[in-house]
Amino acid sequence: MVRNIFKGLGIALITPFLPNGEVDYDALMRLVDYQLDNGADFFCILATTGETPTLTPEEKLKIKNLIVDRVRGRVPILMGCGGNNTAAVIRELQEGDFRGIDGVLSVCPYYNKPSQEGLYQHFKAIAAATKLPVVLYNVPGRTGVNLQAATTVRLARDCKNIVAIKEASGNLEQVDEIIKNKPNDFDVISGDDSLTFPMVSCGAVGVISVIGNALPKEFSKMIRLQMRGEYDPARKIHHRFTDLFSLLFVDGNPAGVKAMLHEMGFIENVLRLPLVPTRISTLQRMSEIMKELKI
Repeated sequence: MVRNIFKGLGIALITPFLPNGEVDYDALMRLVDYQLDNGADFFCILATTGETPTLTPEEKLKIKNLIVDRVRGRVPILMGCGGNNTAAVIRELQEGDFRGIDGVLSVCPYYNKPSQEGLYQHFKAIAAATKLPVVLYNVPGRTGVNLQAATTVRLARDCKNIVAIKEASGNLEQVDEIIKNKPNDFDVISGDDSLTFPMVSCGAVGVISVIGNALPKEFSKMIRLQMRGEYDPARKIHHRFTDLFSLLFVDGNPAGVKAMLHEMGFIENVLRLPLVPTRISTLQRMSEIMKELKI
């Protein structure tokens, strides 16, 4: 039986760029070290926050290999592998290089808006194409389609290597329905930093976090407190970062967290088009909050 190993604080890792737009591999390695030293439980690489649609196949492979070599098995690595062409995703799973990867994160098909049956058949075919654990990724704000709770539970029951879902629907009622009806060996992972506290309180096992890129020590502490049932101190940490949560995404992801990391001296504040850096007003407010929080 395949079990989910992606629990606690997962980092939705950004891709740093140099001022000329090339990948800053040195900064990437420094970030990986920073995460490992400050409480990250696993990495999620080459997904939305990593600006993967703008990376070349060669860049993706180099990023993956560098991270695998740097991590050296100390924490699990989840890698994005999804799309809106089922056959193409299957080919990637069968022909791609997944050495050192512990599982795949597969997003709901975007743009072509399949039915619930279409989503079920898509993910069933993907699960059958790999021996790796599969984590579903439901983010209707980006894909235009919602993987409903009943479909998630059906996939969890029928596909033994579908081990979890990254839920970023923002619908706590839907999350609760999944947790209520899911098999025991299937987990829910928060896909929203701002909703991680209530989701873990309901039974989620962790988060794939954007803010964790910048604040892994603080955010992992909140999750660990919750896991031990210490909800009051965990809630205080959650409330400390409420304003930052909203600012992180007001100009799109990962513009907000890249601005934070730039303020902290980790990276250049560079994104690849069509994404652009966060507005000056947003950056100024984030900087003020970080100073108030003594970050």
